[in-house]
Amino acid sequence: MKRIADLLLPDDILLDLDVSSKSQLIGEIGRHMQRVHAMEPESVALSLSHREQIGSTGLGEGVAIPHARVNNLDRVRVAYMRLKSPIPFDSPDGKPVSDVLVLLAPKQATEEHLTILAEAAQMLSDRRLRDRLHLCSDRIQVKRLFEAWSEAIKLLSDRVAKT
Repeated sequence: MKRIADLLLPDDILLDLDVSSKSQLIGEIGRHMQRVHAMEPESVALSLSHREQIGSTGLGEGVAIPHARVNNLDRVRVAYMRLKSPIPFDSPDGKPVSDVLVLLAPKQATEEHLTILAEAAQMLSDRRLRDRLHLCSDRIQVKRLFEAWSEAIKLLSDRVAKT
């Protein structure tokens, strides 16, 4: 099964994105997916907006994981966005968000979507990882950090499985 580090492309890493609201962020996600993956921006934005109406995807501690199922998508798409300035996101702790991990899944998404969502929540709840993400100055550093985190978790899981 693929992990976030496998799905996250350098082109899907945006650093210091300048947005001032959740709705503006959602619009930027749609435009980004159009530029990089030729996805319909309105479909992406509408799917994410509908999901946010159900309940905020803000986790707390400055993290949000906007996610949705999108028509005409053939595989899971992942993007990481570090915001230039934190924005309100209706998070449970009331803190604004600066780290955003976007997950878009096909309408007929399988269990893979839920597994990736769980990994995203675990990953971004790691304060040390978030601190390191804030120190990254380019996309390649961010990509390597995601890969290192995934590898460390895999090794830990393998050790636990052997005991």
